[in-house]
Parts: sequence; C-alpha cells; structure tokens
Amino acid sequence: MKNIQNGLLRVPEITLIFWIIKVLSTTVGETGADFLAEDLGLGMPLVAGIMSFIMAVLLIFQFTKFKKYIPWNYWSIVILMSIIGTLITDILVDDIGISLLTLSIVFTISMIAVFIVWFKEEKTLSIHSINTGVREIYYWIIILMAFALGTGVGDLISEYFELGYGIALLLFGGAIALIAFSVFVLKLDRTLGFWLAFILTRPLGASLGDFFTQPLENGGIDINIGIVNAVFFTAIVSMVIYLSAKEKIKEKEHGTNF
Repeated sequence: MKNIQNGLLRVPEITLIFWIIKVLSTTVGETGADFLAEDLGLGMPLVAGIMSFIMAVLLIFQFTKFKKYIPWNYWSIVILMSIIGTLITDILVDDIGISLLTLSIVFTISMIAVFIVWFKEEKTLSIHSINTGVREIYYWIIILMAFALGTGVGDLISEYFELGYGIALLLFGGAIALIAFSVFVLKLDRTLGFWLAFILTRPLGASLGDFFTQPLENGGIDINIGIVNAVFFTAIVSMVIYLSAKEKIKEKEHGTNF
C-alpha cells in the first residue's frame, strides 16, 4: 500500500468492491438528496448547506488527522459529495434556470481545466499517486465536479432527450463496459480509463436511483425512496465495515500503525 515516492496512499485500491460502493454511493446521493429536500421538505439550499458543513468537517479530519486511506471517512466524504453534487446541479437547473445542456458543457470544460492544471503541477493523474495532500485536493475537486457533471448528464439523457431512465441505465452501463473492454483488451491507458469510468458511474448511479424510485408513468418502477436509500446505505455500510477490518489486518501483518 505504500507509494515509493512519498508515503501512504490516501485513497482506496481500485478493486471490484470499490466500483460497487462507488455506484451505490452515487445512487444514495441521487435518492438521498431528493428524500431530504423534497420528501422531508427541507429544501435544496438547506440540505446543501448542512451536507457541506459535515463534509467540511470530515475533510478537515482527512487532511489534519489522517495520513492515509481510512475507509469510513473516505466513503462518508464520497456520499456527501454525491448528495452535494446532485443538489448543485438541481439548484442551478431548477432554481436558477440554467439548461442541462449548458450546465453539462460548462462542467465538462471546467473539469478538463482542473485535470490540465493537476497534470501540469504534478506530472501525473494516476490514482496510484494520490499520496500527498496537494494531489488529494485535486482528487476531491474532481470527485465533486464529477458528481455535479454526472447528475447533469444523467438528467440530460433521461429527461431532456426523453430516453427514459431504463435506457439511460443501459446506455451508461454499456459505456462503462466498453471502457473496461478497451482497458483490458485494447490496452487503453489505465489512468484515462479509470477517470472515464469514474465520471460515468455518477450518471449510472443516478439513473439507477431514478429507475427504482420514479413513478411508472415517468419510466421508473416506483419503489419507495426511503426503502431504496435504506437498502443501498446498509449495503455501503456493510462493505465499508469489511474494508475497515481488512485495513486493520494489513496493519497487523505489517507490524505498523500506518
């Protein structure tokens, strides 16, 4: 788990369980934002403010207390960013009136700009090089932008172009499968493949959440949003507990407390 340049990796290893939690967290972000803002009647600005405060506290812990990847803190931040990213897009579209197409274009350009600055300063975008605070800052910026962009793109495909949530789910799932095929068979650059798949998991998870919770007449299967949140959140917690136990075993095997 150590990186030869600067110490300990501050993000998880990229395994199947990583991708499962990532997709589930994006779904919880989509359905959780809707549940808190609409079903509980808190409103999007208030929920965004509360979630941003909690996220800021966890990020302070991440950069001041923790010097490596801590599963519960990392995935808590990811879920909060998923909710906040969803709300950012929804507020800009629903309250301010920016079109989904315009928003998607602006977020895409902004994300590319951050990637360029990150690469210019650090000479790498590899997930396996996130072993310093500076690189981790860029990493979290990209994650938040990916959630906001993914929400916009997901809504753009399923609602603006009226393809429906089921078609959007198949479309984004197929795109991720194509990227995986390109990486493992066609030898596409792994760093590029990772970030493409990472960004696409957001609209995939959002489409999955909408497909489960939206009414039948809107293209969903109308499962109670509270049930979806509870089931997916329980699954995430279970896997994070497993990952935390796995990290403890690694520490014991290495005889260190890194």
